[in-house]
Amino acid sequence: MKKILFLLGFLSAVFLFTHVPSSVSADTGYAGVEACKGCHDTYYDSYMQTPHGKKAISGSPAAQFGCESCHGSGSEHVTKGGGKGVAIFGFGKNLDAKERSAKCLACHEDSQHLVFWNMSKHKSNGIACTDCHSQHAGSGKSLKLSQPDLCFNCHKDIRMQTNKQSHHPIREGKIRCTDCHDTHGTFGAKMLRADTVNELCYTCHAEKRGPFRFEHPPVEASCLNCHVVHGSNHNSLLVRKTPQLCQSCHEGSFHPSTPYTNADGFAAQQPSNKMIARACMNCHTNIHGSNGPEGKGLRFIR
Repeated sequence: MKKILFLLGFLSAVFLFTHVPSSVSADTGYAGVEACKGCHDTYYDSYMQTPHGKKAISGSPAAQFGCESCHGSGSEHVTKGGGKGVAIFGFGKNLDAKERSAKCLACHEDSQHLVFWNMSKHKSNGIACTDCHSQHAGSGKSLKLSQPDLCFNCHKDIRMQTNKQSHHPIREGKIRCTDCHDTHGTFGAKMLRADTVNELCYTCHAEKRGPFRFEHPPVEASCLNCHVVHGSNHNSLLVRKTPQLCQSCHEGSFHPSTPYTNADGFAAQQPSNKMIARACMNCHTNIHGSNGPEGKGLRFIR
């Protein structure tokens, strides 16, 4: 068996060596696209459907040295009989992320959406362009997977949160991770597409923006004081259920300081009226802010 495998390998090497395309240049070391196509026809066919494979696009790999624009000169790779990573730049994950991204940035460095790439969390965590994008993907789709599955490959904790009963409709496909986050980096924390959390939330929840005559201070400070982002086991993405959430701030001498526990909850003989339906929101309905003439307590008053 070993002799047979050796013989097959030898014959393959002889065939490739004796069939090196005439386009191979001894001066430049480029083998030419036809040499790549001979072994990698599947990659070649999909590559030709991408902007990378369009010669009409100025600066595209096809308009320069074809496949070798990214993979490097391939004549030595051909003469050695091919093989994964043999005398060729193969974009394998065993290579340093900086090296792999450098190949892409050689053309895309000045792209507008990559302005903040150097300060992005993805770069600092060793993520390369090719971990998310495929340079060979056809039909203009460069991502290796659709969202959110691509993001969930790394962010498994977020996947778990989106499975909770209250969540943003990410799994349903109504919003995407990139609607809130810029995967290539921003000035802000968490690569948000806004200067602050509140500004980002207001892009969808404009009715919560105000201005209100009577503001609810924690709302003005940050939506995250009361809400979690990706998923919660409490309604409306709340960090805690009401009235406990409200009581974490309202500890004055009036009724908000009353500790509502099982003793006066639904299991009690006379349940507290604050435990019914929406708890504090039975009365304080305008919890984000109120413009009513008597709305200091964030109550809805006609």
